[in-house]
Amino acid sequence: MGPMRSYSPDLTPPWKKKQAPVPEVPAEVDLVVEEVSTGFCGAVIRCEKTAEGPTVTLEDRFGKHRVFPLAPRGFLLEGKVVTLVRPSSAPAGPARTASGSLAVPGARARVARAGRIYVEGRHDAELVERVWGDDLRIEGVVVEYLEGIDDLPAIVAEFAPGPDARLGVLVDHLVPGSKESRIAASVTHPDVLVVGHPYIDVWEAVKPASVGIAGWPVVPRGQDWKTGVCRALGWPENTGAAWQRILSGVRSYKDLDPSLLGSVEHLIDFVTAP
Repeated sequence: MGPMRSYSPDLTPPWKKKQAPVPEVPAEVDLVVEEVSTGFCGAVIRCEKTAEGPTVTLEDRFGKHRVFPLAPRGFLLEGKVVTLVRPSSAPAGPARTASGSLAVPGARARVARAGRIYVEGRHDAELVERVWGDDLRIEGVVVEYLEGIDDLPAIVAEFAPGPDARLGVLVDHLVPGSKESRIAASVTHPDVLVVGHPYIDVWEAVKPASVGIAGWPVVPRGQDWKTGVCRALGWPENTGAAWQRILSGVRSYKDLDPSLLGSVEHLIDFVTAP
């Protein structure tokens, strides 16, 4: 007969035993954690209340977003199990605008400059306002939309730019060989800066994860791009409603492609330079 086994006097099933407490950690923006069930690792983007309970959105190093419930013992912080909780309403540090700039509490809007930033369409203007609106008001920069840039040289001439009235223009689909690149190249005034992003429409400058889609669909040439996007995604073919759906996913510069961020920041610096 072999040696007798030793049994613990505690006959409580493991699933009934009281678990050791784990620390509660506020889900502050930029805190890096790992979700235990999926292994998804990312920085905290935001916490929100939903009908199903509080959630946290994480962004990984590739810019992908995932939303998780704030479940007990649901995350690893530096390899240790923690429970994330919603942070207190008190700011942990200096408040920032949606563009990432330091906020200036109580700052009054500056009287509008003579300089302007022109964008192609209303959606471009609304997106710029969503992210850079606070900065633009402090700097006194007005953004206007053109409904296209086919007549850009004439528009520039009518504006009559100068050292104290600089003009910045944001162009969609500014890639080599495009119609937009040829139009932009025709504007050579020293007090005008034309920059852009590579996308057919500014919709694509919003990160797909922020909209809740896997990626922006490829629309065959000859189709209206926005209508084609709605069809491919199974959305109603109402481009106005689709845009509001997209815009609602934009809360800060982190929801936008870097190519657009750099272009807009460049325009603001150009228009406000002494």
